[in-house]
This record gives sequence, structure tokens and C-alpha cells, in this order.
Amino acid sequence: MAININNLGNTSQVKQKVEQQVQVKQQASQAAVKSEQVKHSGQDSVSITPQAKQLRELHKKANEAPVIDQKKIAQLKKAIISGEYKVDAERLAQNMSNFEFNL
Repeated sequence: MAININNLGNTSQVKQKVEQQVQVKQQASQAAVKSEQVKHSGQDSVSITPQAKQLRELHKKANEAPVIDQKKIAQLKKAIISGEYKVDAERLAQNMSNFEFNL
């Protein structure tokens, strides 16, 4: 898996994508609610789907994410280019499995 480290400092793109996903989900849920309202025009009700709740939590986590440290990124780039950067394969595997488990 290739990682593009050139655009790591561009958090605005990540936030824009998250916001776009939120908007798409909101539009889909609004359309579903509207179709339900047409079916039950005599009743008023509101329901939030589990997916909408999950999306809201993901959006909240994305907004609370730490800001990227540009100085550290520059140091890592320099170490990679010079060949000084060493990967701890065991630690990497543990972090990857933790990441997958937490999804």
C-alpha cells in the first residue's frame, strides 16, 4: 500500500470529504423521512437511523482529531530520503491490527 506523504498537511481535503459524506447521508435520510411522511401524512414522527448516529459520531471524532505536526512530518521525510528511517515491523503489525479491530 503506497502512502502519499506529500499531502499529509492538507487536512482541509479530509474534512471536506467527511463533510461531503455527512451531507450525502443526511440527504439520503431526509429523503427516506420524506417518503415515510408521505405514507403517514396524518402522523408526525422522527427517527434517526443507526447509520446516521454512527456518521454523527465519526464526524465528531474527525473534528476532535489532533492537528498534523508539520515539523514532525518534515523530519520523517528527511529521514526517509536519507535512509535513516527504520520500520519496526512488529510494532507496525500491532498498530495495523489495533486499527482494524477498532473499526
